[in-house]
Formats: sequence, C-alpha cells, structure tokens
Amino acid sequence: TAGQTPTTAKPPAAKRAVIVTGENSFNGHVWKDTSAEIKSILDAGKDFQGVVIQPDPNFIASDEFLTFDVAIFDFRNQNPLAQDEKVQANLLKFLGQPKGLVTVHWANGAFPYWPEYVNIVGRAQQSVHDRRGPYMVKIVNPNHPITREMKDYETNDELFWDTKIGNRTITPVAVASSNVHFADFPMALELQYNRARVFNTTMGHDVKALRVPGTAELIRRTTFTATEQELK
Repeated sequence: TAGQTPTTAKPPAAKRAVIVTGENSFNGHVWKDTSAEIKSILDAGKDFQGVVIQPDPNFIASDEFLTFDVAIFDFRNQNPLAQDEKVQANLLKFLGQPKGLVTVHWANGAFPYWPEYVNIVGRAQQSVHDRRGPYMVKIVNPNHPITREMKDYETNDELFWDTKIGNRTITPVAVASSNVHFADFPMALELQYNRARVFNTTMGHDVKALRVPGTAELIRRTTFTATEQELK
C-alpha cells in the first residue's frame, strides 16, 4: 500500500551451545581433551554465536542451562550427582522446549540409575564393545538433512553395541558392522523426545577419533540440526 514501509523479516536469532562435561567413570575418557576438541569442531563450523564448556554436570541444575539452544553432553557419571534431583528435573524441562541435545560417545550411558535417561537418548551403552580399531562408517541415507551428500568413511574408534534400548523410535543416520556380532549397529542416531531433538553418536572415544573428518562433520551437523535450522 502506498505510503507504507515494507516490512523486513527478522533474521533468525543466533544460537548458543553448551558442552557439559567434567566427569567420567572410565579414566580412559579424558574429558578435558575431548570437550576442547568438540568445541574446536563447533567453533570451526561457525554455526553458533557462542560455544561454551561447563566442566561440571551439576550445571544442568542451573537456570542458565535452560538459556542454551543445544546442549552437548561429554560426561558419564556412575553415581548420582550432588544436585541430581534438580539435574534430572531441569533436563526434562529443557527437553520440554524446542531445544536440542547431543550425546557424544559414552555420554549416552550417563545416569545409569535413572531409567528415563535411556528413553531420552534412545540407546545407552553399557560396558562391552568391539576392540578399538579401524572400521567403516556407513551413511544410511545420503538425503537425510544430517548426512546430505556425506560419503561412507573409515574411522579408528570403539564400536558400541552393548546397549540398553529406550522406548522411543530412533532413526539411525550412520551404522557400522561389528566384528563380534557381524551385524550393523547405529553409530549416530536421532529421535524426538518431547519437544526436543536428540542426537546420539557412540563415536568419539578420544581426540584422535574426534579428528576423523567424517566424525567431526557428523558432530557439527547433528549439533546444528538440533537447533532446527537449515544446514549451511
């Protein structure tokens, strides 16, 4: 209409990510190194306004945790946390919003005493896996938003298969064949939990494994996709 100033659509708000770490029940998982590497992967992607590391899982109990768009878990506690009740309640509150959660490696086995956590992550690693070594990661659907145009690749990592299974439907986006069971198992999967998108990759045992380009790209893409934006 004459005399009216055309409206311009506002650009999407910049997204913020938090890497929650600081504890691991296996001393072969060096969280200080792996969390720093995950931050480097996300920073290099330039998809987020900010990526911060919080070196204490009790941070989940804070109001500040709820201000982030996506949380990346890089910890695995064996026993209840100091603020465990509030942590559980706040995580469920976080997942009740259009947020994203990404678990890397054995973070899918955190909270082993909390039955609902396996439903949140879809698959929760227990203790047994193929011996660390090289294997092929097979992309299930190259047209999926996470894996679009990605190719199968070789990694050198642990191959998890000893998992508890949750009650949500999962969508594997990458699989690998176990040398123990001679069958494919999910190496990266997604699911919906309440209003949140959850991504679970069993890969990423150490910095060497995280620096495999295919694995690093999967982590970048799953974390970004969890914010429900279109991949760049």
